[in-house]
Amino acid sequence: MKIIDTHCHLYAEEFNEDSDAMIQRALDAGVSQFYLPAIDSKEIAGMLALEKKYPGVCKAMMGLHPCYVKENYQEELSIVKEWLNKRSFAAVGEIGLDYYWDTTFKQQQQEAFELQMNWAFEKNMPIVIHTRNAMQETIEMVKPFAAKGLKGIFHCFSGSYESAAEIIKMGFLLGIGGVVTYKNAGLAEVLTKIDLEHLVLETDAPYLTPVPFRGKRNESSYLQYVLRKLSEIKQVSEANIAAITTANAEKLFVH
Repeated sequence: MKIIDTHCHLYAEEFNEDSDAMIQRALDAGVSQFYLPAIDSKEIAGMLALEKKYPGVCKAMMGLHPCYVKENYQEELSIVKEWLNKRSFAAVGEIGLDYYWDTTFKQQQQEAFELQMNWAFEKNMPIVIHTRNAMQETIEMVKPFAAKGLKGIFHCFSGSYESAAEIIKMGFLLGIGGVVTYKNAGLAEVLTKIDLEHLVLETDAPYLTPVPFRGKRNESSYLQYVLRKLSEIKQVSEANIAAITTANAEKLFVH
C-alpha cells in the first residue's frame, strides 16, 4: 500500500533528534513521498537539505506562510520569487490567510496571497493553501484564479460541507489529516457526503497529531490513523482509500 503525506514540516526542529528514524518509520508504514511546505526564509535551508538527502522522496514547496507576513513581508516575498525563478518546486505553498492569532497584517496577508497565486499561475504550478478563521475570504480570493485553471489543496480542511462544496466546485482538493480523528471536530460528518476523488492525505507533522497520540508530536507514520478513520467513515477499504488519494496527489503534483 502506497500513501503520500501531502503536507508535513519534517525539517522542523521537533525532528532534529530523530529525523532519519522518523522518516524510516513512515516509509515502513507505506508512506512513499513527503511534500514539505515552506514557511519563511529561515526554514528554507533545512527544508532543501532534507529534500537533497531524500531525492524523489521529500519534495519541497516554496512560499510565504500567512502567519509570517510581518513588517518585512516584501523582503520575504522577494526571496520566494527568487527561489521560484531559480529552480522547480512541487507547489507554491503554504500560502493563504490566517486571522486566528492576529489581524494586524490582514491587508498584507491578502496582498501576499494574491501575489503568490499569480506566480503559481504564471509558472503553471499548484498551490497549497493555509486558511484559518478566514475560509470564505480565502475561497473568494481563489475563485478568479481557479476559473483560469489554477489548481491546489486546501490544506488541513476542517470546514463545513458548504465550504467543501465550493472548494470542490473550483477544482481544488481537500487535505485531510489528524483533525478527522477528533470526536468533536465535525469533519467526519462532512466527509460522509464527499467523494474520495476530492481528497488527499496529510499529517501537518509535527502538528495536529491524530488520536490515539493527540497531544504528542505528530509524524508521517501516523498517516495510517487518518487512513483508518477515513476507511471507517467512507466504509471503503484502507487499500482503496490509499490508492485513490495517492492518485489524486500524483495527478496534482505532476511537476
